[in-house]
Formats: sequence, C-alpha cells, structure tokens
Amino acid sequence: MTSSATVRNPNVAYGAETLPRGIRSRFVDNSNGLVMHVLEAGFESRNRPCILLLHGFPELAYSWRKLMPALAAAGYHVIAPDQRGYGRTTGGDSRYDGDVGLSRMPNLVRDTVGLLWALGYRSAAVVIGHDFGSPVAAWCALLRPDVFQSVVLLSAPFAGPPALPFDQGNDLAPGTAAAHRSGAAIQEALAALHPPRKHYQWYYSTREANENMQHCPQGVLAFLRQYYHFKSADWKHNKPFPLKSWAAGELAKMPRYYLMELDQGMAETVAREAPSASEIAACHWLPENELRVYGDEYARIGFQGGLQWYRCTTDARFRPELETYSGRTIDVPACFIGGQSDWGVYQTPGALGSMASTACTQFKGVHLIEGAGHWVQQEQPAAVLGVIRQFLARPG
Repeated sequence: MTSSATVRNPNVAYGAETLPRGIRSRFVDNSNGLVMHVLEAGFESRNRPCILLLHGFPELAYSWRKLMPALAAAGYHVIAPDQRGYGRTTGGDSRYDGDVGLSRMPNLVRDTVGLLWALGYRSAAVVIGHDFGSPVAAWCALLRPDVFQSVVLLSAPFAGPPALPFDQGNDLAPGTAAAHRSGAAIQEALAALHPPRKHYQWYYSTREANENMQHCPQGVLAFLRQYYHFKSADWKHNKPFPLKSWAAGELAKMPRYYLMELDQGMAETVAREAPSASEIAACHWLPENELRVYGDEYARIGFQGGLQWYRCTTDARFRPELETYSGRTIDVPACFIGGQSDWGVYQTPGALGSMASTACTQFKGVHLIEGAGHWVQQEQPAAVLGVIRQFLARPG
C-alpha cells in the first residue's frame, strides 16, 4: 500500500526512488496513434484477470502506486497507463492549435480498448477511474460492457450520458437550448457575481491556462504542492455539501479552485492557500520525493495534453456525439468512492443521486472515506483498497 522503496527500481520510467520493484514500466502501441507508458504489477504470471486504473488531472499512472502492489498480491494483473496527453505516453496532439478532437471521450475509450487488446486481454475484471479518469471509466463500461466487466468510480460521479432535449420545442425560443447546453448562460451568470467568478473547466479550456501553470512564478513543483493541498483533506476548509442546482449562486458556494475569481489564473488561486512548512512536513500521503515525480513530468511536458480533455468537455461541438447515447445506462456492477472532504463529489449538482438511481442499473453503493479529500486513493489507500476488495468479492 505504501510507495516507499528501499532499493532503487531500475525498471520504471519515473519514480525509481519511490516505486517498489514489483512495479515496472512498459511502452505499448495501442493502435490508436499512441505509444502508451504503462505501470504494471502482477505481471509475473500469465492468465491473471486484469484491473485497469485510469488517472485524472493533473496526475499520472504514478497516482495508483499505493494500490497496485496490494491488488497484484490479490491475484490480478494491474495496469495503470499514462493517459493520452500525460506523462511518458507519446503520440496524439497536445498543441492548443492542434487536433483537440483526439481527446474527445469516445476516443479516450478507444485508447483503453486498444491498450487491453495490445496486452492480450479481451476483457478487464474492473476498470477504476479517478477524477477525469472516472468519466472515462464510466464511458468504458457504458460503451463496452462486454469488455469492462465492472467499474469503480472515484471522486467524480457519473450521471449518465448528456440528455437530448425532449418535448421542449414549443417552450423555448430558438437557440435557447443550444446556449444552455454550451455553458454560455452559466458563464455569464458567474461573471455577473460579486466578485465575478468563472468555472475552472472553462478556464482550463483557455489558451492561457497551460502557460499560467507551467510557467508560474512559484514554479511547477510549488504549484502542484499548493494545488494538491488545496483539494485535499489537509485544507481544513473543505467541508462539502450537496448543491441545490446548476445556478451561479449555488456553484459559488464551492471553493475557489472550482469557482475561480474572474481575473485570476489557477496559479494565483492556489498560491493564496499555500500550505505552511509544518503542513508540508506533516503531509504523509505526498512527501517531497513523491511530489517531485509529478513536478519533473509536468515541468517537462506541461499541462496542455490534459487540458485538451477539458476543451472537449466545454466545446459544444463534441456534445452531440455523446448525446447519441442519451438514456443508455451502465449495466455492469458499479460503485463509487469519494473523500468526505472532497467537493468533487458534489460539484455537479444532482450527479451523485442520478448515478445511483438511474445511470447505473447494478449500483452497489457510495463509500465516502473519512480523512480524504479529492486524492482519495493517495490520502487513504487502505480504506480505498478495502472497498475495492469488497466490491471484487461480491457474489456473482
């Protein structure tokens, strides 16, 4: 469960000082334009059932380091890729003016299927996703239930595919529905607040976001320390609760890492809540040598590869493809794990309830972990492992 390594691991592309020797790197052509860097454990023998772990932003396959050895010891081949645009995975197009559509959700699902096929698997016992990896895992299970036999979602609930407007043609003025679906209305409402605000996902879709974070005054390493701290249980003001609606006044109740001030970038936003030296020293779940793995990677490649995913989320051009699946459900066993101190659980009003009641037909429960914020599998790995083990051991 820990990421401490007493001996340097020569078999990994990064994290050699912190990853145990039971984890190794591989580079795999996924037949979808990528050579994917994969961390894997439990590779010593063939014919093991496969677990696929999908990280979020701004993270890496390395974010699963505390779970991988234990899952491998339970008899699984555990596979954690650097996803499209991240870490040591190459290919694709991470330029702001490049082909952003390569990062749309169906293509991310295609990345995962291609990876499994390349590794000799036609199915995975479970796909587990955290943060932005959670919707990728959910769409994997929704689009290919024959491949992904179950799904565990961490930190980001899945409310189902976006709904097509139904029976509204006589009630809305022309263009109203399209404007609402594009997010334009909520951005205008947020900008009209005092002080003016903006939603982080739309900020992440701007040209300046990568420059602001990669070349921030505090440096990438300090920026990541501040960002991870701000969204963790270590920031004592993280006391989330359900929001009533997708309205500006309700959304503005969330911390500023989600509802930013209009005139500030993310680097300035997190710097205001920088942890003290004593708080950093007390951060047992992310010591400096582990943080440095993230810092080195993001200083090297920047954040734009991951930011492309947000652009596909906020750009209305990519919504109709997902609306094709309106009303479709996840029909394999599913469960949700979040931190009790994680606003991500509630950032989309109603999503948690919709996931349990309509989006998943074999939903096995919500598990909110005490002492964890957004980085739940890093902050409280033993508790997360306990839930996953129980889920995998379910009857049938």
